[in-house]
Amino acid sequence: MDAICRPIALAPCTSDIHTVWSGSIGERFDLVLGHEAVGEVVEVGALVRDFKPGDRVLVAAVTPDWSSREAQAGFAMHSGGLLGGWKFSNSKDGVFAEFFHVNDADGNLALLPAGMDLAAACMLSDMVSTGLYGVELAGVEFGDTVAVVGIGPVGLMSVAGAAIHGASEIYAVGSRPNCVALAREYGATQIIDYHVGDIADQILALSGGVDRVIVAGGDAKTFVQAVQMVKPGGCIGNVNYLDEGDHVIFPRLEWGCGMGNKSVHGGLMPGGRLRMEKLASLVVTGRLDPARLVTHRFTGIEGVEQAVMLMKDKPSDLIKPLVLLDDAAPAPVEV
Repeated sequence: MDAICRPIALAPCTSDIHTVWSGSIGERFDLVLGHEAVGEVVEVGALVRDFKPGDRVLVAAVTPDWSSREAQAGFAMHSGGLLGGWKFSNSKDGVFAEFFHVNDADGNLALLPAGMDLAAACMLSDMVSTGLYGVELAGVEFGDTVAVVGIGPVGLMSVAGAAIHGASEIYAVGSRPNCVALAREYGATQIIDYHVGDIADQILALSGGVDRVIVAGGDAKTFVQAVQMVKPGGCIGNVNYLDEGDHVIFPRLEWGCGMGNKSVHGGLMPGGRLRMEKLASLVVTGRLDPARLVTHRFTGIEGVEQAVMLMKDKPSDLIKPLVLLDDAAPAPVEV
């Protein structure tokens, strides 16, 4: 049922930085990093029906076990336990290697559309899927007013996704000039700079409250501001990895003493072939151009370390780095 792939494009993620330097969930030792890749199939197991060696494939960062009880209940991303569908560099070696393993290949791989830019394809693995999942969790509908907290690559995709879903006003919270410029291009109508003052105060002054909040950055305290700015009947969708603190705080009064009809949905992005195919269709049809997230490019496997350190240091001009690998034919490996 499984496949061995070799990477042809890779991207490091802030989650990789959490794993090495802070805040990862549970102890991890001797694991290869990386969960964002475009690959080429090298070998497949006997039960794989739809993929063969030589196929170029999109690989989701989350690769569920599709026969699990959790998948049958509608939460495949938690197959085998909480966050269990996130396997790369979490419970097994990741994609920053000469070859990597993909479980349940027919359910977790998707063919790379002919001619698709590898930068765009690699962004589909996590940044696009997670950013759009924030939009889904928040329940954005046409005409909604939306606040997106954090406009790194995931938040930028949340801005784009909110626009695709028909949001009217989109308040994007961030300050780095290149992120601000790209947020406007993706559909943000207002930029909220947290250096100027409390973001909830700013958004409430402009709008009186928003219908939806997507949390794609910040920390555990950000939920105080999210609850303050969302209207009764509104919803908060969280896709931010909270890497510090033991508790998430909700303000009692602004939450209506627990009865304010302000919903909070936090989730790990879904994986799977169908989702990757649908996301790819947004790129193919010109609805979305995630390649614009990539600000730094490296070539060869030796570029991975440089790209990871860039994500750790986060210079002001960084949005997302990409590593392109040699396309030479791989040596055969045994499955």
